[in-house]
Amino acid sequence: MKTIVLGVESTSHTFGIGMACLENNEPVILANERSVYVPERGGIHPREASLHHMREAPIVLKKALDKAGVGIEDVDAIAVALGPGLGPCLRVGATLARFLASYYSKPLVPVNHAVAHVEIGKLVNKLHDPLIVYVSGGNTLIAIQKMKRYRVLGETLDIPLGNLLDTFAREAGLAPPYIVEGRHQVDICADWGDEFIDLPYTVKGNDLSFSGLLTAALKMVRKARDRRQLGNVCLSIRETAFNMLVEVAERALALTRKKEVLLTGGVAANVYLNSKLDSMARLHDAAFYTIPREYAGDNGAMIAWTGLLAYLHGVVVEPEKAFVRQRWRIDEVDLPWLPE
Repeated sequence: MKTIVLGVESTSHTFGIGMACLENNEPVILANERSVYVPERGGIHPREASLHHMREAPIVLKKALDKAGVGIEDVDAIAVALGPGLGPCLRVGATLARFLASYYSKPLVPVNHAVAHVEIGKLVNKLHDPLIVYVSGGNTLIAIQKMKRYRVLGETLDIPLGNLLDTFAREAGLAPPYIVEGRHQVDICADWGDEFIDLPYTVKGNDLSFSGLLTAALKMVRKARDRRQLGNVCLSIRETAFNMLVEVAERALALTRKKEVLLTGGVAANVYLNSKLDSMARLHDAAFYTIPREYAGDNGAMIAWTGLLAYLHGVVVEPEKAFVRQRWRIDEVDLPWLPE
């Protein structure tokens, strides 16, 4: 007997539909379809992204159901990411999920987007209690699980790591597009440089601040006369930002003495960050795990899987009470499936 949950993701630039199930108590991802909004210029425009999601929603939904080989009547529950994220984008997913739950009389499961990034990372790597390094366009934090919640040990005090890289690339004239053949434009630009430049390195206890680093790097970009000098700035901002993150992750690892380190979120696809955290973990006799590229960025499968965990533990909400929460923190969510 299968328990199947359909997950809706629309927190930012990605509209995704995922399908997850338990078959004979074994977790299975049945489908993971998505459509990504790519701005012609600048960063994400929430209204334009939401219009993209509205256009693509029925197409992505049909693809996911076809991929899973099931009909909507076979689904046991509808899960939806209600936050954190961009308001107009969140409302598209919430509206679709409310409709599906109401029209087909299915339970509606609220999912925190950040929790979902962690849970899919634990699933694919078969982890139970890792030190969590979560980095994306909208989030940067270090966390552990304790007393049925994720507890934040350190986080950004201003802009997240992904936002730092994207904003720098855009203002330096390197993007969009931000990713080319799986590599960020900052990484591509860094290959042009061969000299590290001192830039602001701001770690406060176990928290991070990237805004001063961004401002200083952009000032140096304006002084760069050729590709090599621009490459030096790209190399330096990447190394400085990643080293800051590794420092706070190492401090948290030394404190908690975890034996596993999990890197998850959109920026987890960066090979240089993976290499640094892997080296750090090995120094502390811990195993390092990362998230496969398919699940690193925003996706519906992570919402479906987390929704399945929540549904099996009775976490549901009435459709009319499924409100979006743009600033829904990871440490505000009760997670009954976690151990004490």
